[in-house]
Amino acid sequence: MLEPTSRRSPRAAQPLSLAQGRLAGLAWGRLEAPVWLALHGWLDNAASFTRLAPRLAEALNIRIVAIDFRGHGHSQHAPAGSDYALWDYCHDVLDVLDEFKIEKASLLAHSMGAAVACVLAAALPERIARLTLIDGLGALNTPADETASQLRKGLIAYRRPLSRAPRYADIESAVAARVAGGVTALDSVTATPLVERNTQATADGQVQMRTDTRLLKPSLVRFTPEQVLAQLACIEAPVLLIEGERGILGKRKWAEQARQAVRHLTRQVVPGGHHLHLEPRDAASVADRIAAHWNEAAR
Repeated sequence: MLEPTSRRSPRAAQPLSLAQGRLAGLAWGRLEAPVWLALHGWLDNAASFTRLAPRLAEALNIRIVAIDFRGHGHSQHAPAGSDYALWDYCHDVLDVLDEFKIEKASLLAHSMGAAVACVLAAALPERIARLTLIDGLGALNTPADETASQLRKGLIAYRRPLSRAPRYADIESAVAARVAGGVTALDSVTATPLVERNTQATADGQVQMRTDTRLLKPSLVRFTPEQVLAQLACIEAPVLLIEGERGILGKRKWAEQARQAVRHLTRQVVPGGHHLHLEPRDAASVADRIAAHWNEAAR
């Protein structure tokens, strides 16, 4: 049961059940404020916005609703026999937008969430008012001549039995495992909110990961680089791209091509790594940059 609004800290997250219980989420800000939808990265969850959202909600006078994508956090896993293709997550976003009766959305998105946001903005430009992307732009892609080998990897992986969700002695051990095994560099303080939301207690006193282990399997099919660049060129909404100095984009050739493809792009590079919006020392500056940009744009 939720605490009454009068007793809850203005910066505390409100847990949400969405899409008839299929999805879960967290919200920050006044109930009556305009809603921005926040989309997390691969293997993360709604707690990715724990340190950014309360600051941003206050600075822009908005309500931020961060969802757990299917298979992540507290959301339900995809049905047996189904996939976790990037475009499937678009339905998660659309379901939540429809639930809130939002015709034209403002999306705040990190990493894989930024890829989902770009796909959706390209396909349904009439539904997207603005994009704020954090260290992510466009979908992970595979050259056309590698399509068969990508499909082979995916088919073989999907035929293997599912592995059991990892278990750890305590939260500290789970955090250490996330730090050690992460695709991008992440310290324990930054990782803790993600791990806390992504674990559940077991009967024997351990903690078990909630994440669907199918998320670790290779994608069956990916867009080609040409398809992703064509999608980015179709985005009509204004885009603010916040990159970390130690992030995944930088001066890489693909990142430069992706940035050039977007018609209405503002790029800002700030201190921090790939999870700069969750890093304690950098979250405030990220919020300040985002708020200053959209407040200026509104004048």
